[in-house]
Amino acid sequence: MPIKLENVGIAVRDLEATIAFFTDLGLTVLGRDTVSGEWTDTAVGLDGNHANIAMLQTPDGNGRLELFEYIHPDAIETKPTLPNEIGMHRVAFSVDNIDEALEIAAKHGCHPLRGVATYGDVYKLTYVRGPSGIIVMLAEELTAT
Repeated sequence: MPIKLENVGIAVRDLEATIAFFTDLGLTVLGRDTVSGEWTDTAVGLDGNHANIAMLQTPDGNGRLELFEYIHPDAIETKPTLPNEIGMHRVAFSVDNIDEALEIAAKHGCHPLRGVATYGDVYKLTYVRGPSGIIVMLAEELTAT
């Protein structure tokens, strides 16, 4: 059976701020909607499910994020995820210039958890805490000179 990754879904506290963060990094909004009704209750497993959603795509067309802000039931605040916790906790992006990406992130109040590291001679990378506490990995591939 062939399988392909469709998207990564992330519940956010402020849809507009999160869209601004990711579009400033280079993603584009494919579409937006408000969803509710029996089909969403069934699919998501929540009675009265009602949310504003936005689908974003990476410039290469291969990666998508579905962002959703709950109208009902109320969103549940949690502690920010730590990098060593079990479960899904980050989304990673390749960038052409990590310094430029960090400048953009900083405009949204998002900064590296510790700093920028170099993995061998392969990547410069860092984790930043994005909107709604999302951990976002930014990685710049190093080219041999």
